[in-house]
Amino acid sequence: MKHTRINRDRLADTFLNLVRIDSPSRHEGRVAKWLKDWFKDFPGAVVTEDGSAIETGSDTGNLVIRLKGNQEKPPLFFNAHMDTVEPGRGIKPVFDGSVFKSDGATVLGGDDKAAIAILLEAVNCLQENKLNFGPIELVFTTCEEIGLLGAKALDTSILLSKAGFALDSTDPDAVINRAPAAIRFNIEVHGLSAHAGINPDKGINAIKIAAEAITKAPQGRIDEDTTCNIGLIKGGTATNIIPALVEVEGEVRSHEASMLRKIQDEIIGCFHQAVENYHGHTEDIPKAKAPFINSAIRDDYPLMSVPEGHPIVTTVLQAGKGMGRNLYLKKTGGGSDANIFNQKGLTTVILGIGMQKVHTTAEFIRLSDMVASCHLVLEIIKYWRG
Repeated sequence: MKHTRINRDRLADTFLNLVRIDSPSRHEGRVAKWLKDWFKDFPGAVVTEDGSAIETGSDTGNLVIRLKGNQEKPPLFFNAHMDTVEPGRGIKPVFDGSVFKSDGATVLGGDDKAAIAILLEAVNCLQENKLNFGPIELVFTTCEEIGLLGAKALDTSILLSKAGFALDSTDPDAVINRAPAAIRFNIEVHGLSAHAGINPDKGINAIKIAAEAITKAPQGRIDEDTTCNIGLIKGGTATNIIPALVEVEGEVRSHEASMLRKIQDEIIGCFHQAVENYHGHTEDIPKAKAPFINSAIRDDYPLMSVPEGHPIVTTVLQAGKGMGRNLYLKKTGGGSDANIFNQKGLTTVILGIGMQKVHTTAEFIRLSDMVASCHLVLEIIKYWRG
């Protein structure tokens, strides 16, 4: 299959058509309809939409497209997500014949519509060249960019496959088999409001207490496997009012479960200590009243670790070798639908497709990388034995 001709012009047109369809998270319905129409007359394709929209709030469910194939092999799935980040409305793609980018006012949407276009071109090649393949399932999810919500709500009972690939990363030579677990935290710092000009001594400034905690909390890269970040701070009502409430939100990611919880506890501990350090109590401000904190921890996504000897890994490396490409295994610091799929018992690794500067208005992708990714998908299908 490595010599199968990819129709570059058709691949480019498919991608351009897709990115012109607005599909920010929870508004993937138009892309879903476009895909349903695309497969409507495709020989042997069965399209299923699950009921995940009730949970995700999207205007569509996840789509699963099944191609029966003509060989007895274990089913195999390929995944891409339909949503894009903002600014992602009214995208005007610019294509110079080799590189796709936006006009600079929006993202391009290559994350992850380039993956969808690649998979559709691979499907075209399977049919046009009458290639042999086993059952294939395409899993197009919603709301990936806002917490992997579509994957979390996916009804896996509609899938026959137990293993597959998520096309959702940058380096086209990288095969990601390890990704961290993550938690999110929300901390409320409660102080006491008062007029900032007339009686500031009767207030407790929640922002000041939160600031002390934030300056002492671990942040950034902790070690090779662990990162943490405080990304949102909300508080205060007016410049002349001592702020009584500050809300702080952040995350911790790690490939080591014990380290994940250790850093989580250290961060919460810094806020407790900042409250303990407060020395502004008077008769007007009894210690029992304020300050205090409320904290909540939420598991965001689980650890992903696929062994090097698993057939899904050996297959892609063998496929790359058959193409003369030196693919390599990689550990990432990001989370994706693949984390959730693995948790649900669907062994998944992530393939890079060449998209660059994603989530920015400078995003771009080369057509040559998309063509190479399409060839790799076809080679994987060829080598897959389960």
